[in-house]
This record gives sequence, C-alpha cells and structure tokens, in this order.
Amino acid sequence: MVFFQDPSRQPFLRAPASVIGLIALLIGLHAARILLFPGSESDGIFNTYGLVPARYAGHYNPGSVVERILPFVTYLFLHGSWSHVLINSVWLLAFGPVVARRFGPILFLLFFVLCGVAGAVTHLFAYWSSTAPVIGASAAISGLMAASFRMLPASSDKDTTALAPILSARILVWTALWVAINVFAGITGFGSGAGPNMIAWGAHLGGYAAGLLLAGPFNRMAQA
Repeated sequence: MVFFQDPSRQPFLRAPASVIGLIALLIGLHAARILLFPGSESDGIFNTYGLVPARYAGHYNPGSVVERILPFVTYLFLHGSWSHVLINSVWLLAFGPVVARRFGPILFLLFFVLCGVAGAVTHLFAYWSSTAPVIGASAAISGLMAASFRMLPASSDKDTTALAPILSARILVWTALWVAINVFAGITGFGSGAGPNMIAWGAHLGGYAAGLLLAGPFNRMAQA
C-alpha cells in the first residue's frame, strides 16, 4: 500500500508560473485593499474601479474616457471578501493551468482579460441601469473553464493540439449544465451575498461564451 505521492506530481506544484502569479496578484490586491481602505472606505474603490452599469446609462457623470474604460478590466481584480477571492483562486488553479500550458504566459493573460471584458459587456447589457458594482474574476475564469473543456483530449484524439468542436456532444453537455446553473442562480439569487454584486450570472455566461469562441483563434496563435 502506498501512502505517499511524489510531490513533484501534485497539480499545485506543477501549475505554470503565470497561473500562480495571477493568483498571487488577486490575493495581494485584495489584502492591500483591506489594509489601505478598510470598511466603508472600500465603497469608493468598488464604485470607481468596479463595473457599474448605470455609469454607462447616463444616470450620472460617467467620468473621462479612461475612467469609463478601466472598469472593464479593473473589476476583475477586486473582490468583496476573503472567501470570494479564495474561491476564485481555487477555481483559477483548477482551470488555468490547462490553458496556460497550451497558450503560454502572454496569450494566457490576454485570454483571461478578454474573457473578463466579454463578461463585463454581457452584464452591462443585462443590467443596463443597475447601480450595483460588479467585481471579481469569475467571468474571466469562466472563459478559462470553457477553453479547458475544449482542450481536454478525447480517447480517440491523435492530435494533442486539436480542440473539441463547440457543437460536439461533450461541449454541449458542459455548456448546458453551466447555463442551467447560472440561470438558476440568476432567478433565485442563490450564492449572492451582501454588499457589492460580486459577479452576476450574465457575466459568467459572457465570459464562458468568449472562452468557447476565442479558444480557437488563440490556439492557432499559440501553435504558429
């Protein structure tokens, strides 16, 4: 009977540096926010750098062009609580390595950001007049999850660089399940906490759809 495993074979220890670095950045920024802007002082950070749909609906002064663009990216790096950032970090550790190994660090980080932007745009149109700031990396990680599903090899695959077709049975089943989970969360409010809207179901689905669609072009760039 074997009680010990080779530590070098543990998934965490084999995760690419880009994934570990991104997790460290998410946790570090959360810790810095708590230390520098404790309590209600964080509301200003959430409203400035989180995604607030009402800012784009003309309900109040949206700020400069830069101030309107930044939240589409900066919202990814804000989290409402330690449980929020740690759950996202575990999720990132689960799906990020597959994508990072295939794309390399630069394309991986670009893919992460673009999926997050797609999630922000989806949420913006779904909740056009909402004043609740959306924060968290979940939309981008949903995109990584979608890409990793397409990268997982089937038993009949001979080309290890090929992606599963979006309309393949495997991808359709996972997609239907993910849509059902998020629609259920959107209807019931399950998983929502107090305070800022950490990530809406629409942002999850937008990031996931972007991951499915962008996996192909990014895979070709990575193989070029």
